[in-house]
Amino acid sequence: MKPEVGDLVLRMTGKNQSWGYDRIKGALATLNHEVSDQTVGNILKEHGIEPALGRRRQPTWKTFLKAHWDVLAAIDFTAIEVWTNGGLVTFYLLFVMELKTRHVHFTACTPTLGDGFMKQIARSPTDSFDGFLKDKKSF
Repeated sequence: MKPEVGDLVLRMTGKNQSWGYDRIKGALATLNHEVSDQTVGNILKEHGIEPALGRRRQPTWKTFLKAHWDVLAAIDFTAIEVWTNGGLVTFYLLFVMELKTRHVHFTACTPTLGDGFMKQIARSPTDSFDGFLKDKKSF
C-alpha cells in the first residue's frame, strides 16, 4: 500500500466524521486507489480512530468555531452606574465584538433598558446598508 493512501484515509475521515470503512473505500476507488474496507479499518485503528459508529457525528465546538471564525461576532450588554446631577443613574451599554479581529464596537448607551431605541440599536450592526456586521454570513 502506498503511504499516500493512508494520508487520504485520514484526511477523508477527518473531514467526513460519519463515513464508514465502505464509504471511504468507495471514495478511494474514485481516486484510482483500490483497497479493501479491512485495509481502511487497519489504517484508522493504527491511528487510534474508532469505527464510524463510535466517532462523533457532530463536530466539536473547537472544530465548529475554527470553521466559522471569520463570521462570528459576540454581543453583550453591560451596565455602569454614574453619579449625575439627578443622583445615581444606571446606564446600559451595548458592545459587539468581531471575534476574528477582536475589534470591539460600542453600539449604544441608554438609561432605559428595553425602549425602542435600544431595540433598534441592537439590530443596527447587521443593517444591510451600513451595519458593520453586514458582510458577515448567516448560517
